[in-house]
Amino acid sequence: MSAPRFRPPESYVHGLDGPSVVVPARVAAWLERNARLRDLRTTHRGADPEVDAVLVALALTAQMWRQRTGVSSDQGTDQRKEAEPGPCCDLSTTEAADRLNMTDRGVRAAIARGSLTAHRDGDRWRVAPEDLEHYRAGRAA
Repeated sequence: MSAPRFRPPESYVHGLDGPSVVVPARVAAWLERNARLRDLRTTHRGADPEVDAVLVALALTAQMWRQRTGVSSDQGTDQRKEAEPGPCCDLSTTEAADRLNMTDRGVRAAIARGSLTAHRDGDRWRVAPEDLEHYRAGRAA
C-alpha cells in the first residue's frame, strides 16, 4: 500500500458553483467510526435530501476503503487474517507494536501523546485495527 499524500486544507476545497470539500476514503472511514455518521444518517434521514446523499456517499466511500484495505470497523477485524484474540478483536499494545515494527513502549508513548487512538480494557490498552491503520498512514507521511 502506498503512503497517502497529505495536502494543505485548502487543497480539499473545490467547486465552481460554490465551495465543496473532497473527502479521502480513509478520512471518510475515520469519520464514520469516530463521528458516528451512521447514527447521524439514520437519525436525520429525510430532513435534507442533499445531506442524505452526502452522508450515504461518505458511507459508501468508507466501505470501499475498508474492502480495499481489509479493515472492517463493524467487526473490528482485518478480513485478510484470522480474528485476533481479545475483546472485539482489538489488538494489545504488543500486537500493535509487532504490526508497526516498533516497541511496545513506543506504542504506549504514541497512545499517551494522543497520536494513536486506543481504549482501556481493565488495566490494558487495546487498539482497533482501523486506528492502527490510520496511525500507520500518519507515520508514513
